[in-house]
Amino acid sequence: MDKTNKTVGFKFALDDFGVGFSSFSYLSDLPVDYLKIDGSFVRNLDKDPTQRALIQAIIAVAHVLGKQTIAEFVKIRLLQELKVDCCQGYYIGKPKFLE
Repeated sequence: MDKTNKTVGFKFALDDFGVGFSSFSYLSDLPVDYLKIDGSFVRNLDKDPTQRALIQAIIAVAHVLGKQTIAEFVKIRLLQELKVDCCQGYYIGKPKFLE
C-alpha cells in the first residue's frame, strides 16, 4: 500500500518565507501545513510599519489557504496581536535534542 507523507501523519513547513525564491504563488500549490515567516521581517516589526504590513499579509494569506504560521525572531506581544500561530527562537527556549 502506497501512503503519502501526509497520510501517515507528517506535517511540513515552508521555511524562510518572504525571502529568496518564495512567493505567494507557491502557497496554493505546495502541500505544506506551516509557513515560517523569515526572521528578517520580524526583527524590526516594532519599528517599521512596512514590515508589520508584510507580516499581516503573509498571515492573512496563509490562514485563508488553511496553513498555520510560525514566526522566527520572536516579538511575542506584537506577534500575538497579528495572530501568528507559533513562535520559534531563543526567547521561547533553546533548541533541544530529541530523546
